[in-house]
Amino acid sequence: MKLFIYEHCPFCVRARMIFGLKDMSFEQAVIMEGDVETPTRMVGRKVVPILQKDDGSYMPESMDIVHYVDSLKAPRVADKPMVAAIEEWCKAAAGTIFKLAVPRFTRADFKELAQPEARRAYLQREEKAFGDLDALFADTPAMLSEVQQKLATLESLLEKHDGISTTDFILFPILRTLTIVKGIELGPNVSRYVERVANATGVDLLTDKAL
Repeated sequence: MKLFIYEHCPFCVRARMIFGLKDMSFEQAVIMEGDVETPTRMVGRKVVPILQKDDGSYMPESMDIVHYVDSLKAPRVADKPMVAAIEEWCKAAAGTIFKLAVPRFTRADFKELAQPEARRAYLQREEKAFGDLDALFADTPAMLSEVQQKLATLESLLEKHDGISTTDFILFPILRTLTIVKGIELGPNVSRYVERVANATGVDLLTDKAL
């Protein structure tokens, strides 16, 4: 199987996680930002991740990919509902986390941004979605303070959260996104969680790219 991704993309992280957890071999390929033709040829629109199955067919949608790969090898890990309190935390925190991360994504080194025209295409796409990215970057202190408060509430939610289940395919990609933010301070439970899931899935963090 072959998985087409962007390195920075949290939705792609979900698909990468399940392969690591299942210890299943797969080929990973990066689609360049601005490349509309390749994903459109595969699934009819510009989207990642995309899984090419062994039969040559293509599957989009991150959680569809997770459930498909999960079904190929026992035991299943993504077959239960999300933990409600953590789901609510994700909904409440994600907006500010992505406002912190996106200006940094546009400046960092990712394979999908290796070509100047790819970086320009990504910058234009995110400016359309988020507005002035330089202004967002300048607003880091206020947003960082808000996220730190939210992380403090996550500490207690993760105190007895072990194993890996459906919840973690939503939570971990959000926290992995946050590791590109220089100066972020993770509490002991959150820090242990991030390291534990990263090690279990083989998904790299973004601390070496932090800005």
